[in-house]
Amino acid sequence: MIRSLRFKFSRLTRAFRNDDGMASIEFALMIPLLLGVFMASFESGMLMTRSIMLEQSVDMTMRELRLGHYPTPTAELLKSEICRRTVIFKDCEQNIMIEMTRLSTSTWALPKTGVKCIDRSQDIQPVTTLQIGQKNDLMLVRVCVPQDALFPTTGIGLGLPKDGKGGYGVIAVTAFVTEPN
Repeated sequence: MIRSLRFKFSRLTRAFRNDDGMASIEFALMIPLLLGVFMASFESGMLMTRSIMLEQSVDMTMRELRLGHYPTPTAELLKSEICRRTVIFKDCEQNIMIEMTRLSTSTWALPKTGVKCIDRSQDIQPVTTLQIGQKNDLMLVRVCVPQDALFPTTGIGLGLPKDGKGGYGVIAVTAFVTEPN
């Protein structure tokens, strides 16, 4: 019995001293970490790109609106103009939510609620206002477009608030003063 125990112990010590396959063990231990960092980096880069493109599109569309280039602006016209300028959004015109409200220059009171986004899992959608300002009105514009995360279970995609279908809201907020004619 002691002899078999010694034999097993010597085999075990030889196995621990053997350095064959050490690189593959290190690789197997490190690859999940490296893939997680890669996926989180790619997801945050995509989120930033989407956010920048939406901000630029909203700013360009609101500039056209305040300069009077849209004679009769409607919600559908603004949605199509914003979505036309944001080329990487999937189903933009069906999912975009635009809220445009007139702000009082005497109280400077901002809206009490957060930006509303479409929940793509429900048929009922939030009601938003679209007030087209008159001369010298201060207008606040808030836009939200839900988009799917590329890697929803890792990195930044895991921590973002999501709708019923797993999409996070890309939000843009801007303000402008309606120019007099």
